[in-house]
Amino acid sequence: MSLLPRSAEEFSSADFWEKFFKNRGERSFEWYGDYNSLCGVLHRYIKVPDQVLVVGCGNSELSEQLYDVGYKHLTNIDISETVVAHMNQRNAERRPDLTFQQVDATQTPYEDGSFQAALDKGTLDAMASEEEGALARNMLSEVCRVLSVGGRYVCVTLAQQSVIRLAIEHFVQLGWAVRLHCLQEERGKEEDSFALPVFVLVCTKFRQPLPRPLLEMCVGEDGAPTRFSEVTELLSAVREHQAYSVLRKRLRTGTDANSNLSLMLCDAKNGLPRYTLTVQDCPHNTKVPRSNQFAIFIVPQGSETAWLYSSTEGRKQLAASANFKRLVIVAMHRNQEYTDMQAVQTELSPMVMDLSPPGMPTNQQVPFLSVGGDLGWREEVSRGKSELSGEYCVENVRGEDGELYRRLVFLTNTALVQSESRLVSSKKESSNKKKNKKKTKQAAALSSSPLSVDGGFLCCAHHEVMVAGLAMLGVGVPQNKDSPLSVLLIGLGGGGLPQFLRDFVPDVSVEVVELDPVVLEVAKEWFGFRPDDRLTVTLGDGLERIAALQEEGSRMFDVIMFDVDNKDSSVGMSCPPAAFVESSVLQKVRSLLTPRGVFTLNLVCRDSVLRKTVLERVSAVFPTILSRSIEGEVNEVLLCSPEEKETSDTADILPSLKLAGQSLQAALSSGSSRKPHIDISELLKDLTIE
Repeated sequence: MSLLPRSAEEFSSADFWEKFFKNRGERSFEWYGDYNSLCGVLHRYIKVPDQVLVVGCGNSELSEQLYDVGYKHLTNIDISETVVAHMNQRNAERRPDLTFQQVDATQTPYEDGSFQAALDKGTLDAMASEEEGALARNMLSEVCRVLSVGGRYVCVTLAQQSVIRLAIEHFVQLGWAVRLHCLQEERGKEEDSFALPVFVLVCTKFRQPLPRPLLEMCVGEDGAPTRFSEVTELLSAVREHQAYSVLRKRLRTGTDANSNLSLMLCDAKNGLPRYTLTVQDCPHNTKVPRSNQFAIFIVPQGSETAWLYSSTEGRKQLAASANFKRLVIVAMHRNQEYTDMQAVQTELSPMVMDLSPPGMPTNQQVPFLSVGGDLGWREEVSRGKSELSGEYCVENVRGEDGELYRRLVFLTNTALVQSESRLVSSKKESSNKKKNKKKTKQAAALSSSPLSVDGGFLCCAHHEVMVAGLAMLGVGVPQNKDSPLSVLLIGLGGGGLPQFLRDFVPDVSVEVVELDPVVLEVAKEWFGFRPDDRLTVTLGDGLERIAALQEEGSRMFDVIMFDVDNKDSSVGMSCPPAAFVESSVLQKVRSLLTPRGVFTLNLVCRDSVLRKTVLERVSAVFPTILSRSIEGEVNEVLLCSPEEKETSDTADILPSLKLAGQSLQAALSSGSSRKPHIDISELLKDLTIE
């Protein structure tokens, strides 16, 4: 290890390599693989009769091995006098025609077009480490000069981005064809190899420069080429292979239950994401049967956002229940077609062994696990773009309960369902009678019939808790029977929550503030949102609306609800944006509440320190806070009252709230001809006092 260069500059220093080979002596030094690992691709591009210039040969055995299999026209050059003398002496008797010359690769004495191939194993990588790649460019220019028309520069490289960009751009500007082979490593050799994969860059010289870049990538020595139109696309493909190789090496040499590693597999034809694979290992102290080494779990389409599959904690729970040493959780992507479970298994089988745990035999059978044995069902019904929130799609999915749901998902965060509603169909009842029908056929039949949103069903558990929080106001108790209720809701989504309030809470008026006009249009077109005189929408910034209402001083609200997401994914709080829980904003909220008013906050915060800070700010303004966590999710709902309770004892507060909940349940059922699907008593059970 002490022989290796201490800095990038040493790679391109003649003095360094002179000392390197003196210290190493007669031991060969093989950068990036030996003849056996490279011969397939080398024989493909370098013919036996070719005059071959081997650039920066060092004391590698590669030239000797090529000579032994018939390549008799090899001219080996290196800048080190020591290594040249040693290699000539080593081959004088056995290989008299194998010549080694001390030559600077940036200034060679050879005539133009005198070689049919130039072979470079690691020299480009060494020279490109010089500042701005000046040496590497000089070497490549010299290679171009000495190669004949039809000649090839064959370079074995680790393809680090700065290096490979320099080389590809150099040859593209000259109008040469560029092809890269990513060599696949044999399983079982990871411990002795580079973390990065080895690439072979092949650049072919044409008599007339190509008018358009010819850029190709092959996986393996004989893989079919994939063509790219831009250099950046090819470089991106290189990065993907490098990331996969690093991940593969890490997975094949150890296990870590907390690593949460994932990778994306793209469709070979269209390049779009097709599968996301997340690797979940069991803790080392878990007792796993010897036969349960490795399994693949296929997440049903439409279920990938569920807590069990999308969160770190959920995936750990899934892996523990499956009881395998390593579980790979596979999610299928939108805009991709999947025939059936067997087809997906066939597609994944060739590659999943790369992700198997250390020590697993190559021929061991890998089981595929799933829920219900089918792929689930998903149908995209709309796609668009918001200037404020980015691309979105509206899709119908079949849940694991067999029901149909409609979702709004912003594609910048596909793991988060922005809004969700349950769908009902006129054909649902008749189709449910046919018990022997497959669920996929049932979903297809339902999708072709008229669908409407079930306004009495709240899909989001935190919305149910926010409704249950109305019990704190005494909604439905006899003394408040004729008291109108005013609600200010920040954040519309699909409009399910405000419509539920309008449809089922007696004498309520709701004002919704929504920043994004596209969200309002989506809610109207796809989620059945219908505002009226009791349900109005104000388009604009929620904070600005709160400030304007306070300044006007003419309106008060019994309930103010924050249900707005944070577009900044780098912050450890998904709901709400940090500005909404600043002390000054909370003070304004309190000033807009009636004496009996309640502030309801949907809080999604993974950062425990940040959560503590938020709670301290809220409690400084609202003396009484009831909290309800959502099982299986990060969400928690805070029900905040400006009134200081005489007691902070749960046993004293919650019983009276339970009675109020019963009154609220009765009021919801009497406020409409339809019956809401909500159990207030159950929702109030797990309230805690902060």
